[in-house]
Amino acid sequence: MLKIKKISVGQLALGMYVSELDRPWIGTPFLLQGFQVQSDDDIVVLQDLCSHVFIDLEQSDFTKSGASMTLKTSPAATSKSRSKADQSARRDLRRGRRQTTYEDQASIHEELPAAREAVGRLSDSIRSLFERGQRGEAIDIEEIKHSVEPMVDSICRNPDACIWLARLRDQDNYIYQHSVACSVWSVAMGRQLGFTANDLNSLAIGGLLFDVGKLHVERELLVYEAELSSEQLLSLREHVTLGESALESEALNKDILDMVRFHHERHNGKGYPYGLSGVEIPVFGRIAGVVDAFDAMTSHRPYAEVMSPSQAIRVLNENRDTAFQAAVVDEFIQAIGIYPSGTLVQLSSGEVAVVVAEGRIRRLRPTVMVLLDAYKQPLSSPNTIDLSELRSDALGNPLDIVTSLEADAFGINISALTI
Repeated sequence: MLKIKKISVGQLALGMYVSELDRPWIGTPFLLQGFQVQSDDDIVVLQDLCSHVFIDLEQSDFTKSGASMTLKTSPAATSKSRSKADQSARRDLRRGRRQTTYEDQASIHEELPAAREAVGRLSDSIRSLFERGQRGEAIDIEEIKHSVEPMVDSICRNPDACIWLARLRDQDNYIYQHSVACSVWSVAMGRQLGFTANDLNSLAIGGLLFDVGKLHVERELLVYEAELSSEQLLSLREHVTLGESALESEALNKDILDMVRFHHERHNGKGYPYGLSGVEIPVFGRIAGVVDAFDAMTSHRPYAEVMSPSQAIRVLNENRDTAFQAAVVDEFIQAIGIYPSGTLVQLSSGEVAVVVAEGRIRRLRPTVMVLLDAYKQPLSSPNTIDLSELRSDALGNPLDIVTSLEADAFGINISALTI
């Protein structure tokens, strides 16, 4: 029988072989079930995600860290220890929907031209929608439907390109760029769930439109830089029902309308406007809630500080099965990774880089483009490296991502970057 020990994440050390977590693997960047701790970065991520883990003594190499195991052994932990509730919840997200399997058909560099055109068209459409709405003109739903199709096709081929562009957006136009980004995040998650093209199109349209009610909210509330009063907050929250009213006469399917109606409902029943909880919230509404929260946290807003993607993911994890259904959080993290394309990161070498493409197999080792040297000076020629292949720096020291950074760290202008 395998020798398995349960330890707190504070006891983790290099060389330990983690055979099981205290939560489903699907919601973590560790795609393979069971791995050896190779770096301090592995430890940091495990400490962010878990309270305890199970260590396989026979597969651990304690010589790497000098760690010793003196805790009482326990029976082998296997994937069967995952709760039936978690498995049922993941099945529920897909229930009643046709499934398909997606594989990358292009690299991010190959896909980027098509993605740039697709996201550009999407941005033009939503900008036009908001401008027309502010003039009291009708929404052109057919234009919206047509504008999402190229983006959906691009994400099906490789989601990294559109995610890169969503992260590199113009932060001065939060309201409509938030809609574009939410549309991209929603489709990326639908791809992870194996949804077919029809469902992906619905996710794209719903992500683009679920804040349409803000067209009918006083603009001062949308750009207010201080904490809103109770009365102001109630007025702002009316954007949900205002959005419903604006779209009720349009030829939109239930899934799209669910995203509009329920993107502020919460798993614990403390959302608005209806106070729904758990499975009372339709699947597309649950997806919209997580997508909306993540993009808001990682965006520049007049009333809140921007978070790095990893900080936002930590907040989502802290709210598993409270504000958000755990299965939805898990699938979202699997869709975008710990370090989505366009994320600024600091390497163990002291260099600063931007993530170009997510590591599909080893989520903590994406492809990055190094922008600043160890002294935080700009490189004359940015260097692109695949961390899954290059594991040491020029001095032979382990090369890892230490942390993710805010989008404007060290004065870097993310929106001006090209790859």
